[in-house]
Amino acid sequence: MYREIQEIQVACFRLGADLYAIDIMRIKEIIRPLKLTCLPRFPDFVEGIINLRGIVMPVVDLRKRFGLPENETTSNTRLLIVNLTGQVLALVVDEVTEVVTVAVKDIKPPPALGEGIDTEYLLGVCLVRQDMIMLLNIDRLLSTHEARELGKINGGLKEA
Repeated sequence: MYREIQEIQVACFRLGADLYAIDIMRIKEIIRPLKLTCLPRFPDFVEGIINLRGIVMPVVDLRKRFGLPENETTSNTRLLIVNLTGQVLALVVDEVTEVVTVAVKDIKPPPALGEGIDTEYLLGVCLVRQDMIMLLNIDRLLSTHEARELGKINGGLKEA
């Protein structure tokens, strides 16, 4: 029997002072930054590539992707290894804070923001305790063209 999803678990992370989250079902693992190999002629938000246990994947800096000010890598910086349209990539975040359960009914449409990231990247917003959390739509992080270009790395970056 089919049941509608009532709640989801999300991994919360910081980019600057703002809190964001991604559905944990989309995250393969969370790791500390690895040594990067830079790539010429890729968009600025692509930091380079890493080799994680034999899987070569691009590294996307979410700050740059969203047009936020750059930040130095710290001991709290993490890479979220995610599946994105059959590809694996690493997303750079300032800090992973926690995993929380969110009731689907509590997720509201993203507001039209004057500043900050474009709402096309958001699934919605919700309150966790007193904090506003923006839920990312990772399927919108890359355009079709960008996904195709990044997919050329290591024969397509298909999930192992």
